[in-house]
Amino acid sequence: MNLLKYEMETIINYNAEQRQAELYTRDKSVMRKLDRLVEECPEVYSLKVQETNRGETWGKTYIISDKKYISFRKPKQFTESQRKAIAERLAAKRNRT
Repeated sequence: MNLLKYEMETIINYNAEQRQAELYTRDKSVMRKLDRLVEECPEVYSLKVQETNRGETWGKTYIISDKKYISFRKPKQFTESQRKAIAERLAAKRNRT
């Protein structure tokens, strides 16, 4: 069953007292990223529950052992000269192949 984009939610739940956080998602791209983290860093990320219906995964709940791994960042802002330097590096990289 395909979910509507509106139904592909991700919920992060943690509080000030506890170190761990719980993350529930129905977004397949988020699931793929977290599944990879579960494999690569099992001491930090673990799969708690997998929600399925007729063999198809609908949602997953993950435990993050320390909420410090949840990050909120401001967007990067580049000056015009930095943008030009980045564009030149990308162009040079493209020309090498």
